[in-house]
Amino acid sequence: MGGLVEIRWHARGGQGAKTAAILLAEAAEAAGLFIQGFPEYGPERMGAPILAFNRLSKSPIRVHGHVEHPDIVVVLDPTLIGKVNIADGFPPHGILLVNTPKDAREIRRMIGIQGGKVFTLDATGISLAELGRDIPNTPMMGALMAVAPDIIDFDTFISATREQMGKKFKGNEKLVEGNIRAINRARQEVKGE
Repeated sequence: MGGLVEIRWHARGGQGAKTAAILLAEAAEAAGLFIQGFPEYGPERMGAPILAFNRLSKSPIRVHGHVEHPDIVVVLDPTLIGKVNIADGFPPHGILLVNTPKDAREIRRMIGIQGGKVFTLDATGISLAELGRDIPNTPMMGALMAVAPDIIDFDTFISATREQMGKKFKGNEKLVEGNIRAINRARQEVKGE
């Protein structure tokens, strides 16, 4: 990873975007990076559109506030396409990762972006299969590790994520391991152009 990497997460409340941003930040910190991981939402309730953000860098991060020109955009809920401006500030070199069974070319056309790389993953299907519920955040984290492998060493990411989930879901090893399986499966199943 060279320089500052900025990530913007689009989701609906309850899909785990905030958790994903925090887990990614904690894994990056374990890898020795300077980090920021935070949500942006007000009094919204479950199901309302939300944003979460990450900044990761080998140097101290001096900028604060939401990410306006993300290197990577992660969309946990494809129903947000056309309802919020997913491509806002998307650079020509950016990476777009969307939770959908649709083809990456179709998503590129739907959103109307020309440059960058577009990837898709059926994270909902993976989370239903591995966790028994539609919480697509951890599969999307696995896909993110596949499409942007220079961010964090994968073994460090898995180790830190397993540790943090172990704390969050203390006593529920089955849930922790289901999330780890979802991450590994997503890393293999993500597709793009």
